[in-house]
Amino acid sequence: MTTASHLYSEITVTHETAQELGLHAHEFDAIVKVLGRVPTYTELGIYSVMWSEHCSYKNSILELKKLPRSGGRMLVEAGEENAGLIDIGLYGGKHWALAFKIESHNHPSAIEPVQGAATGVGGILRDIFTMGARPVAALNSLRFGNLDGASSARTKFLVKGVVSGISHYGNAFGVPTVGGEIYFDDCYTDNPLVNAMAVGIVEVGKTASAVAEGIGNHVFILGSRTGRDGIHGASMASKDFQDAPESMRPTVQVGDPFAEKMLLEASLELIASGVVSGMQDMGAAGICCSTSEMSAKSGTGMNINLDLVPLREEGMSAYEIMLSESQERMLVVVHQGREKEARAICDKWDVPMTHIGEVTSDGILRVFRNGKQVIELPTESLVLGGGAPVYEREWREAAYFQETQNFDLNLLSNTTPHSEAFWKILASPTVASKRWVYEQYDAEVGTNTVMRANADAAVIRLKELPGKAVALTTDCNSRYVYLNPYMGGVIAVAEAARNVACTGAEPVAITNCLNFGNPYNPEVYWQFREALRGMGDACRAFGTPVTGGNVSFHNESKAAIKAGRAGRTVFPTPTIGMVGIIEDVSTVVGNGFTQAGESIMLLEAQQNLKNSGLGGSEYLKQIHGMITGDAPYLDIEAEKRLQACIIAAIRGRKVNAAHDTAEGGLAVALAEMAINSRGTLGAHLDLKCDLSAGVLFGEVQSRIVVSVPDKNISELEALAASHNINITRIGTVVENVFSIQGCLDTTVSELRSIYETALPNLLQ
Repeated sequence: MTTASHLYSEITVTHETAQELGLHAHEFDAIVKVLGRVPTYTELGIYSVMWSEHCSYKNSILELKKLPRSGGRMLVEAGEENAGLIDIGLYGGKHWALAFKIESHNHPSAIEPVQGAATGVGGILRDIFTMGARPVAALNSLRFGNLDGASSARTKFLVKGVVSGISHYGNAFGVPTVGGEIYFDDCYTDNPLVNAMAVGIVEVGKTASAVAEGIGNHVFILGSRTGRDGIHGASMASKDFQDAPESMRPTVQVGDPFAEKMLLEASLELIASGVVSGMQDMGAAGICCSTSEMSAKSGTGMNINLDLVPLREEGMSAYEIMLSESQERMLVVVHQGREKEARAICDKWDVPMTHIGEVTSDGILRVFRNGKQVIELPTESLVLGGGAPVYEREWREAAYFQETQNFDLNLLSNTTPHSEAFWKILASPTVASKRWVYEQYDAEVGTNTVMRANADAAVIRLKELPGKAVALTTDCNSRYVYLNPYMGGVIAVAEAARNVACTGAEPVAITNCLNFGNPYNPEVYWQFREALRGMGDACRAFGTPVTGGNVSFHNESKAAIKAGRAGRTVFPTPTIGMVGIIEDVSTVVGNGFTQAGESIMLLEAQQNLKNSGLGGSEYLKQIHGMITGDAPYLDIEAEKRLQACIIAAIRGRKVNAAHDTAEGGLAVALAEMAINSRGTLGAHLDLKCDLSAGVLFGEVQSRIVVSVPDKNISELEALAASHNINITRIGTVVENVFSIQGCLDTTVSELRSIYETALPNLLQ
């Protein structure tokens, strides 16, 4: 490939052109060296998206490779397929696996919240069923700015739009949205985070891979027509993002969940029939990504005729067709001689199927438009693991770190009465009930849902394996990661594992969505490295390898400047999607009291607490208007003992409810157990110590509150002792009343009223 004289190029390409497309000057030089010539404009556009961080992970892959990416129940190593795959067991002679993944759709949701969030859900669902897995559940993790102040109107607009988009797509598609989380902090004002997770089930050995094997096999597009929506979506997600101007709306895709439902059924039947050689959804970077990645993975090439691609708009150029991220499309390679069978399946489901090319043997992607060849690229040069660049970025400890670490929380005035602080924290949007959100989601479709969003973790029964279930959660306290990136990364994994353990599930694997600022900022990259170091240590200790996920850099916010943080970055937010296995679904417990007269016990793993848990706490934000101090301390080995203890207690039917302490500390955790109880069950509580803000509201890690029938107390105490866990009786379940001696005396109905109405009132 020393000449491009036979290629049609409509624009002369220079270094300046490359920079306009998001490439660096040295990257343009590297492309010229690889090709032995100057690329055409369309070719350069392909490199700009394929070498973007969103597709190539060029700034993150060296750190990602340090995470545990295999072992345990994993059936494929992280990154090998569109989603992670874990072994969940045998039944009736069939071997089953769970496919799951989480990804971001942050920038599109800031520009157009309804479609941005909706197509985020659609994209993650396609990652699941393109492997041959039927989606059984969806979750999300959301971050927005504060709901008061000068930007509150925009924040409310974003919250309502994102929730509407998630519910519209998931409900129409027919997948239950069973769990998630929402945080509110000013750093997310301009740049909300919208992370979507999906889970599916598939028989082992009956999955499809994103490969282009079989020389001469025909290449087809399945699904919707291609339009101009979403062009440069991948590169938009890989550059600085400060505002959401109207001019960026064309980069946001438009979704059709009903078309995706038909595409799901057709795809699964195509895979089951054996006609498919390879399949990949067209997400980020559209046709150019699926053609190059599938070919590079197989060491093959493709000839693609864009004149055959069904278009939604007239006059589309090769550049626009190749880079479009129009939704509900698949690229499929069909075994020779079975094209008619494949077409019959697509016709059955009313899914358009269009032949656009063939698999070739030489590793070259050749593309034609209007009868002219416009692209001739070696596919290996485009992809991660091939010719895509890999960088070791500069890093340095953030300037704020020592200041926040050394902040003396003892100097804070504590004049606010504990009862006043309690009500203010309970009504804060991060802590208060998210019922307004999750009741817009259909959590029951499919009839597999055992527990939904207001539980510590969602629980889905597996009809394919009678009696078995999986627990699912998304977790990350980004304030902790900001204050102490290493410990925050540890806690993100530990809390996710603890939440599934509180249902009785054994944590087995994670997926992650790593939301950070500009990786070219050394302080941001330090946050990234340290958070991943913490995540890796925790995952290795818990035996929960990383199945895959997503990196979302360039999450920037003008609000961060006003708050005095370095740069414009949002809090570093490595969201964890955790999966746990439940062997007997009948043993599952929830997080609400179930019977008056039961004892309330506190399980604590950490013997020598290193801090009060007030650093980065909701108490500190709501009462003092500050986010400072050190993140709570967590001892990984102590946490492992606690989780083993609670899983054994639940599976042994020793406890009737379990709830870990998190945002708002022990007082809020106890209140939530009353709010989530049957009827009007509350509690009389005596914490058996001098009350302080730290005791009541400190977010100390490795603690779980349980309710226990008195006949089981001695057995639970023995179990706790065998795991070296402290156990203390702190109260009794009663009717109607909720009281904490020395702090609060109220009713369950008042608790519920404040907790349930706070967020809807703020969103008015």
